Amino acid sequence: MIDIRSDTVTKPTTEMREAMASAAVGDDVYGEDPTVRELEELTAELMGKEDAVFVPTGSMSNQVAIRTHTEPGDLILTDHSAHLIRSEGGAAAALSGVTMKPLPGLDGVFTPADINDAIDPAHPFNPVTLSPRMRLLCVENTHNAGGGTVWPLEQIHAVATAAHANGLATHLDGARLWHATAASGVSEHTYAEPFDTVNVCFSKGLGAPVGSALAGPRDLIARSRRFKQQFGGGFRQAGILAAGALHALEYHRDDLVKDIRHARQFAAGLQDLDGLEVDLARVQSNIVRFSVRLMSAGDFVDRCYEQGVHMLPSGSHGIRAVLHRDVGNEALGTALEIITSVLHPGSTNSLPTSEQGTV
Repeated sequence: MIDIRSDTVTKPTTEMREAMASAAVGDDVYGEDPTVRELEELTAELMGKEDAVFVPTGSMSNQVAIRTHTEPGDLILTDHSAHLIRSEGGAAAALSGVTMKPLPGLDGVFTPADINDAIDPAHPFNPVTLSPRMRLLCVENTHNAGGGTVWPLEQIHAVATAAHANGLATHLDGARLWHATAASGVSEHTYAEPFDTVNVCFSKGLGAPVGSALAGPRDLIARSRRFKQQFGGGFRQAGILAAGALHALEYHRDDLVKDIRHARQFAAGLQDLDGLEVDLARVQSNIVRFSVRLMSAGDFVDRCYEQGVHMLPSGSHGIRAVLHRDVGNEALGTALEIITSVLHPGSTNSLPTSEQGTV
């Protein structure tokens, strides 16, 4: 099976498993796991922040950040298609008692004007007690639902500046921030600089089996540890997991450019097929979103699965494919042949011959 549903499906390498098996461990609830502390300190350094906390998942990292920044009844601004809204089970409302005000971004990218338009100007005729307190702006980079959109750096600074000018704290959902850096050459530190907190994930693309981290100022991270515990994230001998993330950071980050190249090759192959619509300009990282016209998205992914390609439907005709370290060029060629046979039985397609030797 060629599994391109997500970059979370990767398997740990033999070397990663060996590093995990030999990791020094302690009780992380007591702050005594040396490998966890090593990972937290390295993450903080990479993000240009004072401290970081290791948590099981990216959703928990985001939700801990929200609870750290807000109080029940507060309001959060984020893009209408953000992971926080679409894919975290309504956790912000359930765990922190906050609501979301969606911004009308394009492929996940919104503007300072969008922020300013979302904020009602103060006026003595309007009692401030009627409206929820707007407290936090969240940005997602890269943006999953936008097709892996990489935020322009100047836009990052512009929206963060607008948020701070309106008294909002800022949080960066950087679950795939590593891919933004691989695609643009802009460091994670530079992307994270204007934000109060930043979430990064070690199991998306980097290939670790578990884990994310929330980085930020020392006082906020100290506060966040309480909510990590409340939300069920208290680890014991978690150095085994942290060692996998450390191995990924040291040995797998440079491979992300290959995943991005494969995504572009895959999208180019899809563009040649009648019955599909794909915008190559939207393929900015390792995610490829395209539309199928000849059948429903559900029927299409079912038929592809039966022949050995696993993708996700998104809406009535949208499809998501995510390229990752466990899928090489040969598998991409096979995937395109299978997709072609699903669309047009009796014909095949593959990557150009000149690309077949690329790993």
